[in-house]
Amino acid sequence: MNRKVILTCAVVGENEFNRKHPNFPITPQEIADAALEADRAGASAVHLHVRNPETGGGSRDVDLFVDMANRVRENGVKSIINITCGGGGLYVPDPNDESHAGPGSDMASAEERVRHIERTMPEVCSLDLTTQNQMDGSLEYVYLNTPYTLKKMARRFQEIGVKPEIEIFSPGDIMLAKSMIEEGYFDAPPMFQFVMGTKWGLSADTETMLYMRNLLPEGAVWAAFGIARMQMPMVAQSVLLGGHVRVGLEDNLYLKRGVFATNGQLVERAKTIIEGMGAEVATPDEAREILGLN
Repeated sequence: MNRKVILTCAVVGENEFNRKHPNFPITPQEIADAALEADRAGASAVHLHVRNPETGGGSRDVDLFVDMANRVRENGVKSIINITCGGGGLYVPDPNDESHAGPGSDMASAEERVRHIERTMPEVCSLDLTTQNQMDGSLEYVYLNTPYTLKKMARRFQEIGVKPEIEIFSPGDIMLAKSMIEEGYFDAPPMFQFVMGTKWGLSADTETMLYMRNLLPEGAVWAAFGIARMQMPMVAQSVLLGGHVRVGLEDNLYLKRGVFATNGQLVERAKTIIEGMGAEVATPDEAREILGLN
């Protein structure tokens, strides 16, 4: 195969997780150390969220992002730094009147949603081009991202020189992305990622991944990842179909049933799969070249 594969490690997410996990990173320093562990294990890039250090719950506190990003850089992480920009789009309809947001909603303006990116200036940030029914534990909500807001966010990323990783949850998301490319909101090469295996989302299987890949615009760089037990099968499938990959504790907590993983262990396992298929993990600088980063 003789191909370079970008291996991203999503070291921590913002959703609920099994609190019995002994090494799940929560504080800015723990997240920075987890990023370093993934970097040393061979990750091309690290994808980063922050959490409330007191409660362990997800957060979009700008100061926490700045603290975390500074600690990642102080740790000497060489991997591409990719910071989430998914917060601020959580809509929980009031059951008595769904035209109004109910308890648990967290809706923010485009300006507020990009503020932590302006402050931390990563090389890459995620941009979720979807509106979809989703769940976090028992919480049912609408993940709400309108074209108006997405275009404002994408334009701001262009202005400050941060490349968006276009997160795809459905076929229609790719259609929206193509329209935005035509309108000049994404610079070449566009960078897509398929989120597979979430409830009400894309199925984590070969047919779905192939279909999604074939919808992409010419010249696009793409990756895919699976949730939970489908994490490693989707690594293999994405490599076979010409894509890049993602693993990490954000998406999967286990090495096998009942055995908790660390980010480094997940990166090492994915690297073994990639190399076993005749490809190579891209170094951070090789990944930067593939993605067209300055």
